[in-house]
Amino acid sequence: MARCSLVLLLLMVPILAGGCGDDDNEAVERGVGAACTKNDDCTEQGQVCLTQFKGGMCGIADCTSTTMCPAGSVCVADPDFSRNFCLLTCIDKPDCNVHRPVESEANCSSTLNAIDTRDGGVLDPKVCRPPNG
Repeated sequence: MARCSLVLLLLMVPILAGGCGDDDNEAVERGVGAACTKNDDCTEQGQVCLTQFKGGMCGIADCTSTTMCPAGSVCVADPDFSRNFCLLTCIDKPDCNVHRPVESEANCSSTLNAIDTRDGGVLDPKVCRPPNG
């Protein structure tokens, strides 16, 4: 009986662990929002290191539609830079800092405007935006 309980417990651990964190967020998995200093720091081909943000930010610049962004991110107009970026969507600040050090944490902000939505989503969701560099 004890052996069966141990086997069951061992089988449950991966299932429980898989439900935590941002494992199902394609944008996080692809490195959108990660800190960087140069393009080579970004794991995804086609991403660039956006050095205008403190600590840099791996992402897609000059998007014209959210369809250019991985799921879990949206294309937003950033008036500080007169450019569009794919930024991670968030509920609160910890969502923004999976791949960012404390000294360059991003904030979860509702001040930027999304270009469009994905699949009828919220037009202006909260997004992760690092401070200006």
